[in-house]
Amino acid sequence: MAVTANSLRTFSFLRRSSSPGLSLISKSSVCSIPINNGHSPKTITSTSFSFNGSSRYRPISVQGMASSFGSRLEESVKKTLAENPVVVYSKTWCSFSTEVKSLFKKLGVQPLVIELDELGPQGPQLQKVLERLTGQHTVPNVFIGGKHIGGCTDTVKLYHKGELEPLLSEANAKSSQS
Repeated sequence: MAVTANSLRTFSFLRRSSSPGLSLISKSSVCSIPINNGHSPKTITSTSFSFNGSSRYRPISVQGMASSFGSRLEESVKKTLAENPVVVYSKTWCSFSTEVKSLFKKLGVQPLVIELDELGPQGPQLQKVLERLTGQHTVPNVFIGGKHIGGCTDTVKLYHKGELEPLLSEANAKSSQS
């Protein structure tokens, strides 16, 4: 496996001390190691780690913290979908996202639009959660009544087949008649 900047995570190492518990050592003892091979995160199985010839240091379990953050983000997405009849995960510069938002406006629907490119570092993380939940890595990512509809092409196809408006009605998404 080639190690790239994207496959590295920073671990802070802990020092065993004579007092109960562990304490952080200086920033100079921060080490970057690959934990992702492009498929799934790897965990460190070693209980001790040698640093400068000493085995007094152990890595912090970052895997648990990362998955905890991911699950909180996933729960947040699920809550958002449950509380809003139509949700569009979008990017401001994306023409496909603009097309979907225009279609909903034409139909008298006011979706909750979440612009991933305006969320800072949380935007890409949220997009990864959406990909994990839906299998779709592009925007727009459209949900109606808590169900994943797809992207722009899927949404427009449903509209042309006459199936989009019944889905919107079923989800109580219409704010006015067109």
